[in-house]
Amino acid sequence: MKIRAFVFDDDDRVRSVLTAILKERGYEVYEFSEPRLCPLLLDNTCPCPEGHVCADIVISDLNMPTMNGLAFIENQHRHGCKGEHFALLSGAYSDEELQKAKKLGCQIFEKPFRMATLAAWLDQCERHIDPNRKLWDWFKPE
Repeated sequence: MKIRAFVFDDDDRVRSVLTAILKERGYEVYEFSEPRLCPLLLDNTCPCPEGHVCADIVISDLNMPTMNGLAFIENQHRHGCKGEHFALLSGAYSDEELQKAKKLGCQIFEKPFRMATLAAWLDQCERHIDPNRKLWDWFKPE
């Protein structure tokens, strides 16, 4: 089963580069210009049944026009998201943002990010993703 990743970034170039990197690694990738466009925010509780996830990896920009990436990840955790591998990208973090991100278990990447650092984190994620996990496709159009 392919690894599934969600990418959130309002910068088309960054989003395209991340998507290309992930697809090159064989991932199934869904990209969004902002979190509010993602179907994950349509419900107040995670719709994934026990033992299922909708994404293995979530990578989000920190500063986007309508919703901060950290607030998005906090929202996902608060509503029972079963995802385990979250990363934030930014050119500038406040101390408070870094503390919150670490508390949520987010990987932090500075923009511009180094490809080798991203690849190392993805390698680590891949080692921890159960190949027998079940992906839930509730967000896909019928």
